[in-house]
Amino acid sequence: MSNPATAPKRVAFGLTAASAAAMFALAPVPALAVPAGGYADLVETISPAVVYVEVTGKAQPVSDRQAIPNDQFMEEFMRRFGGRLPRPEDSRPMKGAGSGFVVAEEGLIVTNNHVIDNAQTVTVTLADGSVHDATVVGADPLTDIALLKVAADKPLPVVEFGSSEELRVGDEVIAMGSPFGLSGTVTSGIVSATSRNINSGPFDDFIQTDAAINRGNSGGPLFNAEGEVVGVNTAIYSPGGGSVGIGFAVPSDMVQKIVADLEDDGKITRGWLGVQIKPLSGEAANVLGREAGQGVVIESVVAESPAAEAGLRPGDVVLRFGGTEVDELRDLTAAVAMNTPGEAAQIEVLRQGKELTLEVTLGDRSGQDA
Repeated sequence: MSNPATAPKRVAFGLTAASAAAMFALAPVPALAVPAGGYADLVETISPAVVYVEVTGKAQPVSDRQAIPNDQFMEEFMRRFGGRLPRPEDSRPMKGAGSGFVVAEEGLIVTNNHVIDNAQTVTVTLADGSVHDATVVGADPLTDIALLKVAADKPLPVVEFGSSEELRVGDEVIAMGSPFGLSGTVTSGIVSATSRNINSGPFDDFIQTDAAINRGNSGGPLFNAEGEVVGVNTAIYSPGGGSVGIGFAVPSDMVQKIVADLEDDGKITRGWLGVQIKPLSGEAANVLGREAGQGVVIESVVAESPAAEAGLRPGDVVLRFGGTEVDELRDLTAAVAMNTPGEAAQIEVLRQGKELTLEVTLGDRSGQDA
């Protein structure tokens, strides 16, 4: 029962339909994005490009602790009632499953890195029921995106990317995939938030949705109402293991860049600046006459790094990088990473109350994360 003290107020207008029509010019009702009949026509068009991904990994031996070889009571119990305790020589092949979607007729498929991580074999089941061996073209753990390739004897149905930048909170979205192995599952909801940071990595910029996402949905597409892929379903907030209406998807604008880079040579190349950064504190912001949260502070500069060669110093407050406003740590991290090594970019900093513009030629981030 709702609490009367907190229940929303209901205001009754003392106007009949006739008097209301006489007093107000009724505005036309905007067309809804979802047809009155639901999503059936849209789903029928896009579902053939959504696939089921299964993986097997290296078998893991049972540990001595799991085996309990000297537990005579348990050995006798198993002897009498059937079965036996696991032995250290027993092995357990690792298996997993997820979802994906076809982005090129020749068989390129997008999924999550965590779906295929450490996999020895990968198989893809298409919407028509055909099963194909897949190879991993490349993967990017930092954004959790992977690209697969299957050999098909005919062009495969594909889906197109849309712009995640254009998404607004409240827009309708559709999630598709294979939760719990139930391929072809469709759920719908809205965009609950954009640019979410869930502290899963340096490039967190997730779309949050209340469309039901469960285990097995990983790697599946998040569609807008036009049938364009605006995200890749990646994570859920789930205290109990099931959907509670809080799911996260990697935005399509980021995915497209990663996929293009992986398709080129199977590797991701990212720019590297060579600094340690920290948030601009409220106290420091007051001293500088700025609002807290605007800009990040360079804490240290790596010797002989691109930052050092450009003349950046500890204490500099980064305001913009390559035209991108820098309000928080991930803004600078993403802006630098999305630039090509060897590319020159301008970085604007605040130093001792004065704004400076420096030019930096980025290095290669490969190997720096370690």
